[in-house]
Amino acid sequence: MTTFSGCYTALITPMNRNRQVDYEGLQQLVDFQIENRVKGLLAVGTTGESPTLNWEEHSKVIEKVHEYSSSRCQTIAGTGSNSTEEAIEGTAHAYNAGLNAVLLVDPYYNGPSSMEIRREYLEPIVSKFPDIQVIPYVIPGRTGCQLLPQDIAILHSQYPNLRTVKEATGDLKNMELTRKLCGEDFDILSGDDDKTYTMMVSPDIEASGVISVISNVAPGALSDMVHYILDGNTQAASVIQQALQPLFGLVTVKTTEETPYGPVTCKARNPLAIKTLMNILGMPSGPCRQPLGKMTRQGIDIVVSTVRKVWETNPQVLKPVEQAFDVKMSDRIYNEKYLEGLYYG
Repeated sequence: MTTFSGCYTALITPMNRNRQVDYEGLQQLVDFQIENRVKGLLAVGTTGESPTLNWEEHSKVIEKVHEYSSSRCQTIAGTGSNSTEEAIEGTAHAYNAGLNAVLLVDPYYNGPSSMEIRREYLEPIVSKFPDIQVIPYVIPGRTGCQLLPQDIAILHSQYPNLRTVKEATGDLKNMELTRKLCGEDFDILSGDDDKTYTMMVSPDIEASGVISVISNVAPGALSDMVHYILDGNTQAASVIQQALQPLFGLVTVKTTEETPYGPVTCKARNPLAIKTLMNILGMPSGPCRQPLGKMTRQGIDIVVSTVRKVWETNPQVLKPVEQAFDVKMSDRIYNEKYLEGLYYG
C-alpha cells in the first residue's frame, strides 16, 4: 500500500471571471507544483472549493488534475461529503478514473458522533474500495464533528487501506493519542501549515508531511522544509519555516470592521485569502464561488504587507512564481492596480 510522506498541495480550483472552472489555468498550476517538487496534489479539497462545485465539475477537476500530472506525482481526490451515498459515488468515479487515494472530510453540519463517522461513513467506503487508500480528514472547526483517535485506530487495525489521516484539529494531544493508538505504521499528515514543523519534529507525533494551502504559492520552499525534516536536518528546516511563517497567517485573515451598528469581526477563511494573493501575484486563480466573495480593504492590506515582508526578507520563497508565470514580483505587490476589484469598496 502507498505511504504518504512529503509535501502535498491542497490545490485551488482556478475560475474564470464568470466563476466557471479555468481548466487551462488548472493545468498551469499543476505544472508549477510539480516543477517545484511537491509529492502530490489534492484535487477538490476544501481549498479547491468542494462545497460549491457540483459533482459533475467535482469529478472533472479530479480527472483533469490526474491527467495533467501524467503520473509525475500522486493525485489524491477529495471525495468527502456529508452524505455517505455521495461520498461512495465520488470515490467510485475517482477509482474508475485511475486514482488510488481519496480524502474524506468528516461529515459536516449533520454532526454524527465519532462512532457514526466510523461505522456509517468510513467503513462502507474502505470496505467497498479495498484498492483505494482512504485518508480521513479531521477538521472539527469546519465540520462541527470529529473522528476520534480511538475510531481511527479501530479502522486502521481492520482495513489495510486506511493508514493515513489529515490532522487539522490543532490539538497536539489529540495527535499524540493518534500516534500512540495507531503505532508507527501510520502516516499523520498536517492539515495546518503553521503546525507542520512542530508536528513533524515532535517525537510523540512524528507527522510525515503536510497537505498544504500555502504551497499553492510557495511549493518549493514547503517541499524543502518537509524533506529537510524527514532527512533529520531540522536546523535547515527551521530556517525555511521562519521564512514561511508570515504566509501561514494568510490561511485565515481576521479583521475588525466598522458597521453602522458597531464593530464586527470579519474572517476571510480559506481559500479566499490565498486566491486573493494568487490574483495579486498574477497566477491563475480568479474569484471564489459564492457565498465566498471578496476581502475587506483591511484584509487586503494584511495580505499585501505579508507578501511584501516575505519578498523583502526571503525573495527565494516567491522567485519561482516570477519564473513560472512571467511576472515581475516588485511590480505585482507594490502597484495598487493589481488590487482593483479584489476587495469590498
